[in-house]
Amino acid sequence: MEMRTAGSMPRNGSTTMLKLLIFMMFAAFAMTTDSVGTVIPQIIREYQLGMTAAGSFHYATMSGIGLSAIGLGFLADRMGRKWTILMGLGLFCISSALVATGSRFGLFVMMLFVSGLGIGIFKSGALALIGDISTSTREHAQTMNLVEGFFGVGAIIGPAIVSYALLSGATWKWVYIIAALLCLILIAGSLMTPFPRHSRSAVQETDTRSAFSMLGDPIALFFALLLMLYVGAEAAIYVWAPTYFSGYSGENAWMAAYVVSIFFLLRAAGRFVGSWLLRRLDWTVVLVICSSAMAALFLASVLLGRGVAALALPATGLFMSVLYPTINSTGINCFDRARHGAIAGFLLFFTCVSAVVAPLAMAAVGDLMGNADFSMIFGAVLATLLALLCIWNCVRQPASARLLERNQQDYASDAVRPPEQPARS
Repeated sequence: MEMRTAGSMPRNGSTTMLKLLIFMMFAAFAMTTDSVGTVIPQIIREYQLGMTAAGSFHYATMSGIGLSAIGLGFLADRMGRKWTILMGLGLFCISSALVATGSRFGLFVMMLFVSGLGIGIFKSGALALIGDISTSTREHAQTMNLVEGFFGVGAIIGPAIVSYALLSGATWKWVYIIAALLCLILIAGSLMTPFPRHSRSAVQETDTRSAFSMLGDPIALFFALLLMLYVGAEAAIYVWAPTYFSGYSGENAWMAAYVVSIFFLLRAAGRFVGSWLLRRLDWTVVLVICSSAMAALFLASVLLGRGVAALALPATGLFMSVLYPTINSTGINCFDRARHGAIAGFLLFFTCVSAVVAPLAMAAVGDLMGNADFSMIFGAVLATLLALLCIWNCVRQPASARLLERNQQDYASDAVRPPEQPARS
């Protein structure tokens, strides 16, 4: 039986279209997931809820993403990238439309969980597709930063839509209406665009065992831990910063009112810069610089009060921007391309575990204490731990051998093969 370790590359025009589709997918789901911090205060008022209960808008989506990532990430390796992406987009589109037309809190939570399932499915397929159309681990990391840059754009647009709708007397549900319509366009584009010919090893596991088997791989666990620390720190800002600054009228209060919007704006800008930065510095050095700066800003926010936090917390976005795509991309590239769907799902699962557990812990303590101060303290602790691990990673270089092997085995043949020619064993 024929075995392939790389998918046949599409034509250059198709590659450009595939990248555009991936960019727009990430922007579409960011519109909903990252607008949650703006929606939650409204939900608290409408349904008379506490922080923990209202946070279900965030927990439900992240739980769905995590479960589908670990349980269904293998579909990208078994069914192929195209049909996996279409399946996920379909679920996300339907659930977003139902959120937009619903009125009961329980229905919202249920549909947000289903939307999370869809996001986890198509995101695993999209992340695996990036490996198929990349020609080196370095290009993969650069593309991931561009992808996350578009995610950042969506993260700016989503809260802006919610804020504008509320100021205009309209409903916050407009963000889900727009997301559903955008999904229909993405489904049509995916159906019409040629994808790389799907490839996998004849003996490769393509079920949930493929993802769970990575629990015994120290490299996979290391990158999962880095992502968990990052996401927990990030969630402190985009989930709870609006609540943290609610009612604040002291120094730099005007900045506090726009803290999440400025954070997302700087994060989006930084991710485009990240692609440029990775061309000039080793990825381990980039992680040390950015994680250390992020930790310093968090600590300043905690130690010097809300007036400083109003400036420092949004500034973390500039340094956070490079961390997630670089860590995620490098972790995926430590495994052969035939398993990119499974490893993408594995890392996404742990990302979502942190995205649920960290804000939930912050909310529970916040309800107990009567304020959201603990969220920023917790974020500072996680950011500091991440910086320490990035320094260790730069010194010890635990993934260097894996990355060299993957460049030689998965990407070397792409560099010398015309794009339209299929890879053969």
